[in-house]
Amino acid sequence: MTLGIVVAFLTLAFALIALGGLLAASEAAINSLSRAELEDFAAHHRRSASALRAIAHDPGAHMNATNFFRVIAETTSAVLVTLTLAFTIDELWLALIVSALVMTAVSFVLVGSSPRSVGRHHPEGILAFAAPLIRGVRVVLGPAAHGLVSLGDRVTPGRPRSAGISNEQQLLSMVDQAAEQDLLEDDDRELIHSIFEFNETLVREVMLPRTDMVTVDSSATLASAMEILMQSRHSRLPVVREDADNIEGILYLRDVSKALFRHPDTLEVTPVTQLMKPAVFVPESQKVDSLLKQMQLESNHLAMVVDEYGGIAGLVTLEDLLEELVGEILDEHDRSREPIEDLGGGLYRVNARVPIDDLGELFGIDLDDDEVDSVGGLFAKVHGRLPTVGDEVRAGGLILVAERTEGRGKMLSTITARADDHLTAIHDAGDQPENRTAHDTD
Repeated sequence: MTLGIVVAFLTLAFALIALGGLLAASEAAINSLSRAELEDFAAHHRRSASALRAIAHDPGAHMNATNFFRVIAETTSAVLVTLTLAFTIDELWLALIVSALVMTAVSFVLVGSSPRSVGRHHPEGILAFAAPLIRGVRVVLGPAAHGLVSLGDRVTPGRPRSAGISNEQQLLSMVDQAAEQDLLEDDDRELIHSIFEFNETLVREVMLPRTDMVTVDSSATLASAMEILMQSRHSRLPVVREDADNIEGILYLRDVSKALFRHPDTLEVTPVTQLMKPAVFVPESQKVDSLLKQMQLESNHLAMVVDEYGGIAGLVTLEDLLEELVGEILDEHDRSREPIEDLGGGLYRVNARVPIDDLGELFGIDLDDDEVDSVGGLFAKVHGRLPTVGDEVRAGGLILVAERTEGRGKMLSTITARADDHLTAIHDAGDQPENRTAHDTD
């Protein structure tokens, strides 16, 4: 082999390596931008607008073609270097070893890590320069690349067509990772998680229980209703006949206020049934996202929740649904109350309406129970009778004590919770506690 051929082979080999590096950077650049970002970049970059629009229209096909051409360039450069060394080194085995070592190092640095890093950090600059080349490679080699990809799909059926996000958990994992790297605020992370959990939440999980409802009897006058509205600070009241299972309608503060302004002398004699409006009833098993859409369409802010037996289980407001997404919404009259309060020493004060999942998360355990949703419901189920202040139960490795009751029915309002000795020992040892159900008692 003459010196001229050696120089030509090496020159062509390194040119192909440089081309492979550019293609690797281009592939990383395409992968780092969303389709919307590619389209926006194409709209503001006139020189390569046509090629950029084509890439934005089908980035996957362009990446496949680019990857195919990069493999061709790397393979060809490796063959050229091997041939050159084989004719310049007497020992063939030595030539092969040297060629393998050289091409591995060169390919890793000049085609692998470095170009891809540049492409990820400067995607616009790389694509502005390489877009016509990428488009040309797609037009010329696209059919061959597509055929090989299809062949690979047939050889390995069931494999993902791309390395993109394939399910909800992967996306949420990426969101958590972005928050850990301070690329996303914690509030934004929680909002995204809430959005995904929203369509799985049932109305009965967010409703105000029947025992906590403030109602007005259908025989009451507007004056009595106004007094209840002012004391409770509610803007709507269910109108009941005898008990909460017989809902006559909904009374609005706005309508009572209009009557007070226009006919103040008649409030003492006008029945609430004269101003009430029809109530909306929804099943407790309805998903909250479906109910939110229904309320938007009907311009309704309150619905009565019906259980499987046809009785009233509670009520739900538009604000309750929105709070599932964005957290607690307070107005100027509300006082913020933490549902879980750390009392120190591993002891917590917990509102009885807190979901049992939140209590389990607080102590790092999984409290599973298909029959109850709230901590108060769990306490009552394990206790087996109406709780009184000071009553204690054990559930899932936790010691729960009834702290406060309220109302005429002495409904449980708050409890204190702490881990039992066994669960504390597990935490102190640094082990993960096993999944527990609410039925597990110690």
